[in-house]
Amino acid sequence: MKILVTGFDPFGGEKINPAIESVKKLPDTIAGAEIIKLEIPTVIGKSVDKIREKIEEVHPDVVLSIGQAGGRPDITVERVGINCDDCRIKDNEGNQPIDEKVAEDGPAAYFSTLPIKAMVKNIQDGGVPASVSNTAGTFICNHVLYGVAHIQATKHNEMRTGFIHIPFLPEQVVDKKNMPSMALDTIVKGLTLAIEAIVNNKDDIKITGGKTH
Repeated sequence: MKILVTGFDPFGGEKINPAIESVKKLPDTIAGAEIIKLEIPTVIGKSVDKIREKIEEVHPDVVLSIGQAGGRPDITVERVGINCDDCRIKDNEGNQPIDEKVAEDGPAAYFSTLPIKAMVKNIQDGGVPASVSNTAGTFICNHVLYGVAHIQATKHNEMRTGFIHIPFLPEQVVDKKNMPSMALDTIVKGLTLAIEAIVNNKDDIKITGGKTH
């Protein structure tokens, strides 16, 4: 099995992005699966284009994208991406689409085709905080979650795709009062456990991951 794992470069004035830093530190093999690592730009369009090019080059069985969610206290496995770019801030090339579609010919939403609850459980069982998330926002993380799912749905039906959000690193919150963070090694451990669950679970497990609001 080949798993393509992507991580964004720094954005929003930050000097570091835990997404690409954690991806770089992943083992090259997890649970027998080959891990292919890719840095992607925090740019509308170009982020998905770079993943599309890599998909055509390496033909992965799974594409798992990692993004920073500053303010979240745990590792969150995303359930759904929506067909909406509504960017609160500009991307790294100054783009700021508002209420535009990720894909003009796409449906309103795509659900992750990864075993999200098995992933969360395996992360938690390994001693790392994790939960299911029901929104990936409307910035570039959602753009990639939806965009890669659209590639899967229209060109690579056999491929599975999904997205994980991770917290700030401790060094990012030194000047951010009461902001949660997670050590890089803990994030890497959590992502490794998530990937183990992907390899070992073709179908998801039946446990609750819902929220009341």
